[in-house]
Amino acid sequence: MEPFFPSDRKMAAEFLMHEKIWFDKFKYDDAEKRYYEQMNGPVASPSCQQSASTTSSAGPAGDQNELLTRIANLEVENQNLRSVVVDLQLAISKLETRLNTLEKSSTSHHPSATPPTQHVTPMKKVESPAAPPKKVELPSAPPAKKVEPSEADDEDEDDDIDLFGSGDEEEDQEAAKVREERLRQYAEKKSKKPGLIAKSSILLDVKPWDDETDMAKMEECVRSIQMDGLVWGASKLVPVGYGIKKLQIQCVVEDDKVGTDILEEEITKFEDYVQSVDIAAFNKI
Repeated sequence: MEPFFPSDRKMAAEFLMHEKIWFDKFKYDDAEKRYYEQMNGPVASPSCQQSASTTSSAGPAGDQNELLTRIANLEVENQNLRSVVVDLQLAISKLETRLNTLEKSSTSHHPSATPPTQHVTPMKKVESPAAPPKKVELPSAPPAKKVEPSEADDEDEDDDIDLFGSGDEEEDQEAAKVREERLRQYAEKKSKKPGLIAKSSILLDVKPWDDETDMAKMEECVRSIQMDGLVWGASKLVPVGYGIKKLQIQCVVEDDKVGTDILEEEITKFEDYVQSVDIAAFNKI
């Protein structure tokens, strides 16, 4: 026998490292065996394997039959529950009708709201045979003096009644005076209240002769026009072309006092500065 050296052992280990040999196969065999035992039970013999195969084939059919039986049982329970619910509904309806009848009967048996009249019955006393009979005295009627004030009041009321209606005529006259006074006060108040004044906002375009016209002087001339009901507003210079600018000025006028024709006539009187006047915008206020 040849001697075994450590170098040979190292070479063998390196050779086995490169070879694909399954050293742990027994572990995997045991694990596979345990898996199939858990699934189908322990495998003892071929006959046991055949019985396990038959049971595994019969398993799905048995599960299906069990499921069908459970569904049938659930349907039966559902029908029973429905019948119980129907019976409960009938019992509740009967109770409601009974309560309604009891309420009606109780309301019919209740006494009316009017106070009950008290009947006074004379008390009977057991008398001995030797005692003489006693008379029961009833309460006497109220004295006539208590009725006299009411009769006097009735006579006073009869005296107050005026058959000819003289009091009504006096009241009608007073009401007419009050109404006339109120109407007079309302008319005075309405006459003192000022009425609405119709006003208009006008935007005027004032055009000069040429570009040499003094626009500041022209605006001063336009604003020098003063009338009752005329108020001048803002103004600006708007270019027209070729270096010429027009004066655009705004004013507020009272319609009853100032008209557009009067404004145009007054502005065009300044012939040295004004060529023409146009109304750019006219709005009621």
